[in-house]
Amino acid sequence: MSQFKIHSIQTAPAIAQPLLEGSLKKYGFIPNLHGGLAEAPAALKAYIELTALFDQTSLSPTERQVVLLAASVENYCAYCVAAHSTIAKHMVKADPAIIDAIRNLQSLPDAKLDALANFARNVVKNRGVVSGQTFDKFITAGYSRAQVLEVVLGVAFKTLSNYTNHIIDTPLDDAFQAEAWEEPSQCASKQCA
Repeated sequence: MSQFKIHSIQTAPAIAQPLLEGSLKKYGFIPNLHGGLAEAPAALKAYIELTALFDQTSLSPTERQVVLLAASVENYCAYCVAAHSTIAKHMVKADPAIIDAIRNLQSLPDAKLDALANFARNVVKNRGVVSGQTFDKFITAGYSRAQVLEVVLGVAFKTLSNYTNHIIDTPLDDAFQAEAWEEPSQCASKQCA
């Protein structure tokens, strides 16, 4: 059982209340992750600001979701996998086959996006120590050196939320239930390739 509270606007620290009001306005509800992060208003503010900064990268909306999903799968974050699967499929209108492949640790049907997902997973898995071959495959797929750093930004953004969800045991919002995720069986021992 979590020792953390999922805050509403009324129960959040005063400095976090306007941030939660912004979440309500943007999404039509306050995602439980935001309510949990409100315990530390600076963490909630960082999450919101990192979201906005990642949205300003040169990566397309689908590419951004590929990065966020690949990082979340690699970090075994069921909450973020469900949330970003919902966003990718229903808001970004990404090809469901791409999203399902990431969720199931399969090759993506698009070679460029597959290189992106593999690069993002390697950044997470190897704590940023990415081999020359992995880097070369990413660049050869058509990505730039600037996009290497944009992927790192996406991974940093997801690390904040993935780790928070693990620590506070964030309950999945009703809005994301249709995309609920459990790590594939090959991940059960935390030995995913």
